[in-house]
Amino acid sequence: MDFRDDTLEQFDAQGAAPLPATSDTGLVGHDGARIWYASYGAGPAVILLHGGLGNAGNFGHQVPALLAVGYRAIVIDSRGHGRSTRDAKPYSYELMGSDVLAVMDHLGVDRAALIGWSDGACTASILADRHPERRRRVLFRLQYGSERHAAIRVHSDHWPLPRAASEGLCGAVIGTRGVGQLLRGRGPDAAHQPNYTAADLARIAVPVAVVLGEGDEFIRREHAQYLAANIPGATLTILPVVTHFAPLQRPAEFNRVMQEFARSVS
Repeated sequence: MDFRDDTLEQFDAQGAAPLPATSDTGLVGHDGARIWYASYGAGPAVILLHGGLGNAGNFGHQVPALLAVGYRAIVIDSRGHGRSTRDAKPYSYELMGSDVLAVMDHLGVDRAALIGWSDGACTASILADRHPERRRRVLFRLQYGSERHAAIRVHSDHWPLPRAASEGLCGAVIGTRGVGQLLRGRGPDAAHQPNYTAADLARIAVPVAVVLGEGDEFIRREHAQYLAANIPGATLTILPVVTHFAPLQRPAEFNRVMQEFARSVS
C-alpha cells in the first residue's frame, strides 16, 4: 500500500523518511559558505533541491525511488539550511544556484536533471535560464507566483505556515529562533525574486515540467498555467488531493511523476 500522510501528522511526529546511507557526502566551500551534499548510486545525475526552511532530508522518499530506476541522486542543503553554513550576504536564488554549480563541479557532474521543490524551484529556474548547458531538464515542484509577473516568491509572503510545515520543516531543522534570522537574511527584495516576465520565461531553453498540488496553499493554479504556457515546450501536471507538500504527503504519486520525468531525460 502506498504511504500517505495527507495531514502531515506523521511528518509532524516523526519527520521525513530517513535518507539512505552513503559514504559519498561532504562539504564544498563556496562564496563564504560550506555547502553540504550527499550522492547516491550511479547513472544519469538527478539533483534534488529542497524548499525554503527545509533541508535535503525532506527527500527521504524520493532518493530510493530514483535509485530503483537507475539514476544517481544528489541532494544538497541550501546555504544556511540543514548542515550548510552561510555568511552575512543576503540570500538570493542566483547565489544558491551558484552553490549548486559548485557542488556539481566538485562531484565532476557536467550536466544533471533538476527537481526543485518550492524555493528549490526558484533556484532551478535560475539555473535553467542562465546555465542551460548544465541542465538536461528541469522539473518545478512549484513555489509561488506573483500577481504581476508569475514570479516565484518566498515563504515570508505567507506566514504562518501550516503547523506541520512550521514545526517540521522549520523548528526541527533549523530551530524556531533561526526562522526569523533566516527570513531576514533574504534581503528586502527577496519576496519578488526571481521576477520573470513572459519574455524572460520564453528565454528558458531546456525542457521544463511544472507540477502543482491540487490543494496547494500558496500557489494559484493560474500561475502554474502561466509558467507552463510561457516556457517553450513546458508541461503542466496537477497532482490530485495533495498540497504544497506533495513529496511528503503522497510520495508514491509524486515519485511516479518524478520517475517519468527522469526517463524523459534519458
